[in-house]
Amino acid sequence: MGEIRTSHGIIKTPAFAPCATKGTIKTLSPQLVNEIGIQTAFVNTYHLVTHPGAEIIEKAGGIHKYSQLNIPLMSDSGGFQVFSLAKNSKARHANFLAPVGVGVSSPSPSRKADIRGEEQPLVVKISEDGVKFRSTFDGTLIEFTPEKSMEFQRMIGADINMAFDECIPYGSSYEYSKKATERTHHWLLRSIGQYQKSNIKDQKLYAVIQGGTFEDLRKKSAEFVVSQNTPGVAIGGVSVGESKKEMREQVGWVADYLPKDRPVHLLGVGQIDDIIDLVKYGVDSFDCVEPTRLARMGRIYQMTRLDTVNKSSLSNFYEKLKSRKNHSASLSGQTDILKSIYKADLSPVDEDCDCYVCVNFTKSYLHHLFKQREILGYTLATYHNLWLMERLFEGIREMISRDLI
Repeated sequence: MGEIRTSHGIIKTPAFAPCATKGTIKTLSPQLVNEIGIQTAFVNTYHLVTHPGAEIIEKAGGIHKYSQLNIPLMSDSGGFQVFSLAKNSKARHANFLAPVGVGVSSPSPSRKADIRGEEQPLVVKISEDGVKFRSTFDGTLIEFTPEKSMEFQRMIGADINMAFDECIPYGSSYEYSKKATERTHHWLLRSIGQYQKSNIKDQKLYAVIQGGTFEDLRKKSAEFVVSQNTPGVAIGGVSVGESKKEMREQVGWVADYLPKDRPVHLLGVGQIDDIIDLVKYGVDSFDCVEPTRLARMGRIYQMTRLDTVNKSSLSNFYEKLKSRKNHSASLSGQTDILKSIYKADLSPVDEDCDCYVCVNFTKSYLHHLFKQREILGYTLATYHNLWLMERLFEGIREMISRDLI
């Protein structure tokens, strides 16, 4: 348990960062974000560069002023989108197993949303230097290199920036994963060089651990990345298709290498049972689309199904949880508000929750809103799910302070 201090506030850790991909937490106004008590959020460099453009955001005074999200913000490097979402694996593998400096053009510019619901970039060329792709909005040719990623992030102005890295697809061979990990390390040095050249005082750089699903590569990457002494460290390339067991193993492999004096972020992980297990390894913050995406699908988190004993003190829940050998099933409770059984259900959305939504609205009303595709339904569901996530993390911090984790 600790604190991450930024120019836009303090993040108490462990903390959850909802995804504000395009400069907004979908369906929530900044006022509601503050009301829920959200400490930090994660914006997406790739999406903000493609629209409205980093130059416009910088001219507006940075992403905080542009979006009015006056909380500490994190930004990714763009690496996940331009690599993981480039689905022509034949071109990827042919290119990355080729000699250094040799680029391969993608023969097929056609992409559809596939991973994490993101629009896929139209990749033109991948090389050791970086990636060129066409904007999904207007076809503009955009290039991401370590230097340009850092410059884009400087212009966007988030408090915490990620070094440019390659997200290794699940199922990649050892040879491919080794070359990709080495490339990430090379790009890290270039990202650090650009970061230092820019002399950014209010933005902190996190280096990203990669290595795919191979233990020796993960450990070598962790050792190299941590040795660079960046202000923070992130673990990347997990939750990209592997099983929960595999994902937790990958984090466990690097746990002994993680710094004790700097914050650690786990990219793309946000399921509740994973969070509770992984904070034990020293992870300080998490980001994931799951709570907000599930909300927009009508999946409402239920505090009762999380087995909370006393809604005023989540520590009781954690004490109960600690004594269980297998608790994952009890941590996945959701109500599918679209089901017809809720049409006439006038009970609160969650009887054990005291957020604005649960105090004022019924399951029947949310069912009605979702069936009629009313925007308010998405807002209320998102509010509730994120409110519960914030209370959950308050409980985790309390549990850590009592040496129960």
